Amino acid sequence: MNIGILSSKHRDSTSSLSRANPYESSGNKSRLGKFFEKSVVARRVLLFIAILGMCMIIGDGILTPAISVLSAMDGIRAPFPSVSKALVEALSAIVLFVLFLVQKFGTSRVSFLFSPIMGAWTFTTPLVGIYSILHHYPSIFKAISPHYIFRFFWRNGKEGWMLLGGTVLCITGSEALFADLGHFNKNSIQAAFFFTIYPSLVLTYAGQTAYLIRNPNDHDDGFYKFIPKTVYWPMFVIATLAAIVASQSLISATFSVIKQSVVLDYFPRVKVVHTSSSKEGEVYSPEVNYILMILCVAVILIFGDGKDIGNAFGVVVSLVMLITTILLTLVMIIIWRTSPILVALYFVVFFVMEGVYVSAVFTKIPEGGWIPFAISFILAFIMFGWYYGRQRKVEYELTHKIDLQRLALLLSDPGVQRVHGLCIFYTNIQDGLTPILGHYIKNMRSLHKVTIFMTLRYLLVPKVASHERIVVHKLGLKGLYGCVVQYGYADSVSLEGDDFVSQVTDSLRAHLDDEEEISDLGEAKLAGVVHIRGKTRFYIGKNCSWVDKIMLAFYEVMHSHCRSALPDLGVPLPQLIEVGMLYEA
Repeated sequence: MNIGILSSKHRDSTSSLSRANPYESSGNKSRLGKFFEKSVVARRVLLFIAILGMCMIIGDGILTPAISVLSAMDGIRAPFPSVSKALVEALSAIVLFVLFLVQKFGTSRVSFLFSPIMGAWTFTTPLVGIYSILHHYPSIFKAISPHYIFRFFWRNGKEGWMLLGGTVLCITGSEALFADLGHFNKNSIQAAFFFTIYPSLVLTYAGQTAYLIRNPNDHDDGFYKFIPKTVYWPMFVIATLAAIVASQSLISATFSVIKQSVVLDYFPRVKVVHTSSSKEGEVYSPEVNYILMILCVAVILIFGDGKDIGNAFGVVVSLVMLITTILLTLVMIIIWRTSPILVALYFVVFFVMEGVYVSAVFTKIPEGGWIPFAISFILAFIMFGWYYGRQRKVEYELTHKIDLQRLALLLSDPGVQRVHGLCIFYTNIQDGLTPILGHYIKNMRSLHKVTIFMTLRYLLVPKVASHERIVVHKLGLKGLYGCVVQYGYADSVSLEGDDFVSQVTDSLRAHLDDEEEISDLGEAKLAGVVHIRGKTRFYIGKNCSWVDKIMLAFYEVMHSHCRSALPDLGVPLPQLIEVGMLYEA
């Protein structure tokens, strides 16, 4: 469905997202889909919800490593009470520092350790739980009865509702399951959850509860206190390693969601490296990695007591779940066309349950719950600033794009010369040509005799077949051709040397049937090759509104420090020309 704010424009102006959509037929659209397409307000609300969810996921990527590693390392203090909290925080920061440093090697190279670690965790903790149940309170499973839930809320009232903010931490982790879809299929995740993770958690929490019934004053550190002394250190090692693996899942999720946002042009361009040649979900971003590392360490050193981090963590997790429920409900209605009865059952059950948790954790905002909102506000400002600038730039390019008729008029000017050589002119507009072309011709008063307008198309596949990689076509004007280069995330795109240029010219030569055009192409290549790419900025005049002045100035700062829209092509510097142009805001 065309319910994004930039999506329709991007389909016209860029090629990176133009793919067949089986739901694009207007006659096949649901009423809700048509409503979103017609209502700008509804689309903006939807964009706000989606961006808030993404910002919260990134916040989760900061808080999960911090609270997981800090909680695990805090186990040192039980057998050694003299160990200070500051030392535990320092050790946790060192563990996280090392964890982020190894991210560049990719999860594939270290993932062989994940299964043994998580296998040990899911096998040993329920054994300790069973021991604790038998030793402290064998009848603990009667707590599963709904009778006690009603009694609890009836007896505690408002205080019982507020205590839900603490129990939400028992279900954390499940909100990150979507990240595993980049590494495993749905059936394997479901099987792992129902046959290992879920029973392990139930037995572990039941064991902790049985211990706390007999030792109610140990609630501040219920996990390490209920572990028998004979197996304490092995369990400490396993818990620490499991915390590192849990941190890894959210770090990978953060890389994944930022990468998707960069592809959709809702986030400043950062370097994204695919660490696997077969799994599209395994990505790594150096800039994001080191920013996350700094923020994680800062959270531990500033909020080291764990309670504030726990409250912030609860806010993030519950909000991510609630937003996921809302967005998935829209997908069920608009895309999947699920039965209204099933949609209602799903939405009512999950929205009510998660809504109650969200309302409870919001009471913790003054006690650390504000942290994810502060992170989300900064991220949202960056995303909206980037989105605003990109929207204005796309609007300008669509309004001032060069069509073939106007190009023919420009070239018909007697003062415009057709110079010798081959020019590769980069453009990101598929239905027309970039306005930089008109700016170039008017000021340089020339264009090469053979000019290939090249568009790079990024596809979400590992590799593009060699016969599909380069698509060429004639533009109807002498010496002017269009070329689309398609590449996947495992393809190496480099124009260094003459190999790539030769591939393009060979493909074009095979497409031509006129001997004169073939001869002109060969002569132009021998005369020399030049690559021309645009470098655009906004001109912010006095007549601009204060919103434009603030948002576009902020966009220009980000744009000047982020990576180019073109991949690192490796074009030899003597052959590269950058044409600057000011877009009037």
